[in-house]
Amino acid sequence: MSRIAIVVAVVLLAFGSAAADKPPWIPKSGFVPNAETAMRIAEAVWIPIYGKKLIEGEKPFTAELKDETWIVRGRRPVDKGGTAVAEIAKLDGRILRVVHTQ
Repeated sequence: MSRIAIVVAVVLLAFGSAAADKPPWIPKSGFVPNAETAMRIAEAVWIPIYGKKLIEGEKPFTAELKDETWIVRGRRPVDKGGTAVAEIAKLDGRILRVVHTQ
């Protein structure tokens, strides 16, 4: 293989792997850029699973960004145990985990 072909192959591989990390249609700050968006997504996921009454009782929610993942938590009601927790990918909005703790 000629030197030019090797250089072209290396450049294409470098750009190809960068493109695989983040497609060009994904916004610079990801589809879930802030805590407010993360909390709205979590609420939309929790309500069909746990019911509107339970989730409304866990407001206000909190959201913390850890390693490009939003960790959204409900507030533990005084008279009940457990809270809803959702983990949401900042980049593309994937729901990584949903639980209700005891």
